[in-house]
Amino acid sequence: MKIFCFALSIAYVFGTKSVFGAGEGMPQLNPEFWSSQIFWLILIFSSLYIVIWKVFLPKITESLENRKLRVVNDLNETQKLKDNAEKKLAEYKKIIDDAKKEAQLIVDESRKKLEKDIENKKQKFNEEIEKEITAVETEIKSLKKSSIASINKIATEISSELVKKIVETEVNMSSASAIVEDISKKKVEKYL
Repeated sequence: MKIFCFALSIAYVFGTKSVFGAGEGMPQLNPEFWSSQIFWLILIFSSLYIVIWKVFLPKITESLENRKLRVVNDLNETQKLKDNAEKKLAEYKKIIDDAKKEAQLIVDESRKKLEKDIENKKQKFNEEIEKEITAVETEIKSLKKSSIASINKIATEISSELVKKIVETEVNMSSASAIVEDISKKKVEKYL
């Protein structure tokens, strides 16, 4: 049926006398040629409409649908990736916070242990110093006592020698020793 209509229209166009109408000026403005112009206008635009409607429009629609699906899929994928990244970021922050807390605990424990070690060593050092001070004090006291006895002995010997040289007589060592001890006791009590 379409072919018949198409053949009929072509026969009508060629059947008219002045189809090409080149004789008297512009054929577009001559009402005699309007029917052929309307025919060709309808034929060309309906052919163009059908070609666009049946060939290009489905391809464009398909492309738009594909693009819309791709955009929706990309947005969904982006949202998934964003959620995953936020989850990983939260895990990362939790790991960092846990590591900071653990490091702080380790530092605190180390500080306490170090302070305890320092206190123990300080206490041992103080005990050793006390022992040394006690030992030195004991030694000084014994030296004082022994030096006083030595001084008394030396003083007794020197005084007996002096008296011997001055008076030229022999002095009794026990009486010289008693005198020196008596004098040294009075003088040494000031220093003890």
